[in-house]
Amino acid sequence: MTDWAAFAGFTGLVLAVLLSLAYFSRGVPHAEGTGSAAPDDADSAPSQNARVDRPDDAASRPTEPTDSDESAASDTVSLASFSVDSTDASPRPEPPTLAAGDAADDADRDADPDAAAGCETDPDRTIPGVTARPASAVSERSASADDLPPHLLLANVALSQAFLGGFLGLGAWYAGVPAAALGLSVTDLPTKLAIGVGLGLALYGANRVGSSVSERFGIAPDEAVRESLTPRTTAGWVFLFAVALPLIAGFEELLFRGALVGAVAAGFDVSPWLMAAVSSAAFGAGHGAQGRLGIIVTGLLGFVLAAAFVLTESLLVVVVAHYLVNALEFAGHELFGW
Repeated sequence: MTDWAAFAGFTGLVLAVLLSLAYFSRGVPHAEGTGSAAPDDADSAPSQNARVDRPDDAASRPTEPTDSDESAASDTVSLASFSVDSTDASPRPEPPTLAAGDAADDADRDADPDAAAGCETDPDRTIPGVTARPASAVSERSASADDLPPHLLLANVALSQAFLGGFLGLGAWYAGVPAAALGLSVTDLPTKLAIGVGLGLALYGANRVGSSVSERFGIAPDEAVRESLTPRTTAGWVFLFAVALPLIAGFEELLFRGALVGAVAAGFDVSPWLMAAVSSAAFGAGHGAQGRLGIIVTGLLGFVLAAAFVLTESLLVVVVAHYLVNALEFAGHELFGW
């Protein structure tokens, strides 16, 4: 006997986790390539956290930099975008105190941030002409979303989607949900596959037309999410098309169409069209990182997919269509600049 209430609990929990992740990740991919925290603070205090070149630096330097200094500077810059000094929380030794005469001589000039490249100064106490201990990595600068390679972001998305999908599948097994209620069937696969391909191409074409029209009216979609996930290597593209996008399409269709539409309608005697509307609203909310326009567009896309699910009673149709829309978005932007 099917325990519909238990499966509804599994579904609600997965949906709550997904919407929470969508809410908290809204500030991560940003159009300027920065995250929602810390970089602004780092930029506002360049004398503490970053290397700064000023026109008067050359005049303020008592001696020419040595080869070891140049080497240290090179090493520091090469790591600056990717490393975070995790030892900053530990107490720092106080720098040596200058003699009164030396301090007076140095009082009329700024501390040279290039005096010891690869070293950092004590942010609470800066003494001209004196350097503090070497940093173990580079600085206190927090990594932004642009610092994370696309393959790491893709791997994170794929793992989270796989975990949530597996948990939802476990719930369906535990509750004894019939495969037919989720739209899972192995009959007439070629026809369902063809319908899915045709639907995906049509949805992508409609999406391109809609984007072109909206841009003419000055309403540009937020491309930050896609740009942050766009691979930079051949292996990254293979992973995107063969692993990440299938997992995303499969999980989202299982949750928003199979569970929220098919299982709820079958188990609680609710109109599937009502659940199609509810699931589409949730689908749009789950894409909040794409901005307001993205929420509206994905909500409409979700309703079309839900309608296709109700009419065909096939999860395969909507999974294939969903995959094609996402894949063509990436390929079209990369190949044709759409």
